[in-house]
Amino acid sequence: MNAERLQLTDQEQALLEGEAGQAIRFAMQLVVNAAQIMGAQRLLPTRYLHIDACHYYGRAHLDFARFLLEHNVKFKIPAWTNTVPVSLVDDEVRDQADPQVLSESRELANLYLQLGAKPAWTCAPYQLPDHPGFGEDIIVGESNAVAYFNSVVGARTNKYGDFLDVACGLVQRVPEAGLHTNAGRRGTYHLDISDIPETLKQTEFFCHVMGNFMGKAVGSAVPVITGLPFTTQKDSLKAIAAAAAASGGVGLFHAVGITPEAPSLEEALQHKPADVYHKVKVQELIKARDSLSSGTSGRLSMVALGTPHFSYTEFQRLLTALDGRKVDAGLIFYVTTSRFVAQLAQAKGWLEQLKQAGITVLVDTCTYFSPVVRGCKGTVMTNSAKWAYYAPGMLSVDVVFGSLQDCVESAIAGEVKRDSKLWSAKFWGENG
Repeated sequence: MNAERLQLTDQEQALLEGEAGQAIRFAMQLVVNAAQIMGAQRLLPTRYLHIDACHYYGRAHLDFARFLLEHNVKFKIPAWTNTVPVSLVDDEVRDQADPQVLSESRELANLYLQLGAKPAWTCAPYQLPDHPGFGEDIIVGESNAVAYFNSVVGARTNKYGDFLDVACGLVQRVPEAGLHTNAGRRGTYHLDISDIPETLKQTEFFCHVMGNFMGKAVGSAVPVITGLPFTTQKDSLKAIAAAAAASGGVGLFHAVGITPEAPSLEEALQHKPADVYHKVKVQELIKARDSLSSGTSGRLSMVALGTPHFSYTEFQRLLTALDGRKVDAGLIFYVTTSRFVAQLAQAKGWLEQLKQAGITVLVDTCTYFSPVVRGCKGTVMTNSAKWAYYAPGMLSVDVVFGSLQDCVESAIAGEVKRDSKLWSAKFWGENG
C-alpha cells in the first residue's frame, strides 16, 4: 500500500485534519484508509447514499450511530435507508423473537433518522422516484442494489460495507477505484447463452436461475451475457442482479443489447478479448436451478415473495395469478416491499385485495431475517433465487424454489405445486 499515492484537495485535507469536527475527521480517516488500500489516486464527489449500516447486526452499529449524533453531524446529501430486521409500522414478529434485537433494531433506525436519513427502508432503492442516473458516482452497500445500479442504471458504485458507507456519505466522497473507474467496469467473463431455448430465456424464472449460476461461475469478475432477449424486463434484470450478487460477488454485469454500457459485445469488453469465454450449457443451468431447492414436495408452512422488494409490476402480476382466489388457511403468505411501492399498491386497492386473499404485505424488512416472520418453519416456497440461496443458512427451513405462478398455485393448494411444462426437460432444452 502506497500511502503517498492518494492526492487530497485542500478541502479534503482540512476535513482529515479535523476542521469540521471529530466525527467528520473520523469519517474522513475511514475513507482515506479505504482509498489507500484500494490504490485510489483521488477521491470523487458524490451526491447519493443508500445506507446499509442502519441494519442492526449488534451493539457496534448502535455505538457508531450514537457517536455521530453526539458530535452533531448530519447527512448533507440524500441518504436513503436499507431494510431493517423488523417492520417499523407492522407488528409481525416471529414467536419467541429476541426482544433485545427488536428494540435495538428500532432504536438504530431512529438514530439514522435523527442523522438526517430518509425513511425508505428498502433493499431496492432503484424503485424510488429519485434514484441516481447514468454515470453518477454513488454510495451503495446492499448487494443487489449495487449490482442493479451498476448494471441496469449505469450509475457507479463499489460495494461499501457498513460504516464505510456512512463515512463516505458524511464526507461526500468515494475512492476513485474499482467500479468507479472505466477500467474497473470492463467486462472480463463472456457468458454465451445462445444455445439456451428462447422460450425459456423469456421467463423471469430463468433469470433467477441465470443469476444464481452466474454468481457461482464468475465470482467477482464482470460478466458479459450474450443471448439474453432484448425484451427482458426490469424485474427480470433485478432477479439476475440479486441472485448473482448473492451466490457470487458480482457488482456489475453487462447484458449485450440491454444494459446501457453494452450496446455491443465489443463495447462491453472495451475492445479487448474476454479473459474467459463460457458457452453455457443447459445442464449447468438445471444444476443451478435444482441447487435452490432443499425440498421438492409436501405441505407448505410459508410462501415468501419480495426478495428484493416487490415492484409495482410484480404486484400486478401477483393479482393476475391469484385471479380472485384465496390461499390455504394453513400457511402464511408474505410479500415484502418498500413503503413507496406499498403506497402505490394501496392507492390501487391491491393491498386490500391481497389481504382478502390471505396474503400479508410487509414493509421495511425481509422475511429471511428471523425476528420478523411467523410460521417460518418446515417447508417454505419462494420465487426468489436470492431468498432460496440465503434462507437455509439463516433459518431452519427446507426451501422450495419455483416461479411466481408456482408459488401462487402452491399457496392455494397448501402444498408444493409446480408447472409441469415449465419444469420439463423439453422446456429447458435438455433433450434438444
